[in-house]
Amino acid sequence: MSNCKSCCGTDDHIHVQGEHSHEHEHNHSNSKLFLGISLVVFFSGLIIQYIIKLPWFLEQEIVRLIWFGISYILVAYPVWKEAFGLAKKLDFFNEFSLMGIATLGAFIIGEYPEGVAVMLFYTIGEMFQEAAVNKAKSNIKALLDVRPNTAHVLRNGNFETIEPNNVEIGETIQVKVGEKVPLDGILISTKGSFNTSALTGESKPSTYKKDEVVLAGMLNLENVVEIKTTKKFDDSSIAKILKMVQEATSRKAPTELFIRKFAKIYTPIVFFLALALVVIPFFIVDDYVFRDWLYRGLVFLVISCPCALVISVPLGYFGGIGAASRNGILVKGSNFLDLIAKVNTVVMDKTGTLTEGIFEVQKIETTYNEEEFLDYVAALEKQSTHPIAKAIVTRHSSLFNAIDVEEISGKGLKGNVNDKIVLAGNAKLLDHFSISYPSEIDAIVESIVVVAINNEYAGYITIADKIKDDAKEAIKKMKNLGVQQTIMLSGDKDTITQKVAKEVEIDLAFGGLLPEGKVEKVEQLKQNKNNVIAFVGDGINDAPVLALSDVGIAMGGLGSDAAIETADIVIQTDQPSKIGTAVKIGRETKKIVIQNIILAMSVKGIVLLLGADGIANMWEAVFADVGVAFLAILNAVRIQRMNFK
Repeated sequence: MSNCKSCCGTDDHIHVQGEHSHEHEHNHSNSKLFLGISLVVFFSGLIIQYIIKLPWFLEQEIVRLIWFGISYILVAYPVWKEAFGLAKKLDFFNEFSLMGIATLGAFIIGEYPEGVAVMLFYTIGEMFQEAAVNKAKSNIKALLDVRPNTAHVLRNGNFETIEPNNVEIGETIQVKVGEKVPLDGILISTKGSFNTSALTGESKPSTYKKDEVVLAGMLNLENVVEIKTTKKFDDSSIAKILKMVQEATSRKAPTELFIRKFAKIYTPIVFFLALALVVIPFFIVDDYVFRDWLYRGLVFLVISCPCALVISVPLGYFGGIGAASRNGILVKGSNFLDLIAKVNTVVMDKTGTLTEGIFEVQKIETTYNEEEFLDYVAALEKQSTHPIAKAIVTRHSSLFNAIDVEEISGKGLKGNVNDKIVLAGNAKLLDHFSISYPSEIDAIVESIVVVAINNEYAGYITIADKIKDDAKEAIKKMKNLGVQQTIMLSGDKDTITQKVAKEVEIDLAFGGLLPEGKVEKVEQLKQNKNNVIAFVGDGINDAPVLALSDVGIAMGGLGSDAAIETADIVIQTDQPSKIGTAVKIGRETKKIVIQNIILAMSVKGIVLLLGADGIANMWEAVFADVGVAFLAILNAVRIQRMNFK
């Protein structure tokens, strides 16, 4: 029917245009109607011929031909249409021509019911295949459905409803409760609650405060909010994700490419083998009966149809990409599913991959009252934009103000807070002013802010980048999956890098590396040809290493454009445990694809031999083609039900 091309051909690009969908649904409903009529005519003919045995039906060949011919035309027309369409492009050997010739041959030798049965079950099989493809693509299509259709933009004092493509950068848009955010921007309203599942796969609501970045595709859950746009729609995170997902199906795995090439060679070979099966026995068999050998040749053609192979392999990869998408992992093509399945060495950046990339106060030691101590330090640190200063200010809101603030390069800050001279910085700052401090401070691994008030040591604050909650679990999961080496590379000082590595139980760690140092380490690993390397980074600073590795995995988070652009796989939730999930999905996908190839080839091989020997008839041929395809489909859609947590 109209679904034949999408199932057995190469038209597996995801279409989202409304006109196409409407036309496809119309054609699909017609196909079902014609199939239904054909089934009624076919089975009523079988009942009349084999059960009721009406004489006028059995004795009049022309009646049987017309009866079963009507049933045949209703389901065979689309197949023949495809066959002739391909023939115009000089493609004569394909599954459509095989099925057409085989069933037409069955009619020529008077096997009308068998000719109709082959085409009927082939068509039913095609419909099952289409349903399976749609199911496999459903998670990907669900992502396409998040595309916002309208934007309420403030113009001339009123909110106008227009298409998101027509909104300019810097304009104010309004998003009502239950609506999707149409463009990336900065939240103008005091706060907002959004469902980010379209971008991350996580359904847990997230709260955003004024001046925080919100992204197109988020669903507004509470209150009407206003947003100042920062990007055109085509440059928004969701638009880039949509483009990436749509392009994913065009990047084929080597197995998929091989099967397609194999089918193009295999089909003409079996066509000529079927022809040889009819012709050669004429010269070597004594009691040669043309009708019998033609029947064997036709059975051979039906069995040899490569549809089960051609559909089940890409369907397996569709299922894998869909399962990954459902788990918050965007895979840019089935070739990367193949590669991630082979990974045995995982190299990771530290900041933003295994740690949050956000500094937090870890420990406070002081000779003062803690609240008073923090009042003095936070007042001074408010004058700095350094991440460590921000961590202290976030920890404590000071009521004091600092004046006469001076930055001492490479050491820290000096200022007047509440009529007291406050110094806050590293140990070198106190050395600079000849202020003594406890010697154990020099042995502290974490980033530290040492404080003096009125030229006397007052205490210290340690600051550390928080390790992600699932970082240790991520390393354990990878090792359980058989990843042989886990390595961490960081630009942070080596003492901190080694401390984090020890906490998450990573195998090797190297700190104090510049971007070129990370490239050098990965190049050393690549010298061992047995290493299949995945590098995991933030997709911005680590772009050279992402490109160098066999598989580049980016912690995409919400709105990391560089991650979406440079990596082969994007983890939208920023959870390192998803690295293992991606490996597992890749391996399960590969396993299913190989199972389908073995299933199709072995069953077809056996039935082909039986058909050539005259043991298998058209009904066995139908099972070998449609039945094997159906079994392969059931196997392929299993991945949709698997739990990869």
